[in-house]
Amino acid sequence: MAFTEKNLFVPEPVEIAGRHVKRYHVTDDPAGIEPQIEKAAYALLPELLPAPDGTPPASFVVLHRGGDTGAYLNVYSWQWDNVLHFSGAAAGQPALDCPDTDPAHFVRIFPGARNWIGCVWELAPLTHERDAWVRHMLAPDVPDLPGYLADALRSGTTGPAA
Repeated sequence: MAFTEKNLFVPEPVEIAGRHVKRYHVTDDPAGIEPQIEKAAYALLPELLPAPDGTPPASFVVLHRGGDTGAYLNVYSWQWDNVLHFSGAAAGQPALDCPDTDPAHFVRIFPGARNWIGCVWELAPLTHERDAWVRHMLAPDVPDLPGYLADALRSGTTGPAA
């Protein structure tokens, strides 16, 4: 199987349902993810965010437009001070029990049915986000949420920086 990196776009963070959400978009398309897919994914996002637990309300998402009819929304939220909570949704992918092949018709993927946390392209932000959380929220005497939110990967590809 041939492997090529995909494009990584890093839109500005947004606030959704009281949480600060850093965003990563992964796609083959150099123009980015189609607006209707982005809109549909972020419309479902509030349902995928966990309830507040006293941890600073920060999350990051990876919205991935697959090479076929699929689109995937992986949602990672910091909880219990240092634990990463996962929830996800998919669209247009019959293999994940999506009802049709519409890449803007997202349905929640329930944990337990498939305990996948991401494919090789979607995993690129995980190491960075783990290190950024430690750097800005756990290591300093005073947590720095604005510093964490500003510390994102650069747009480019999903591969290692050159």
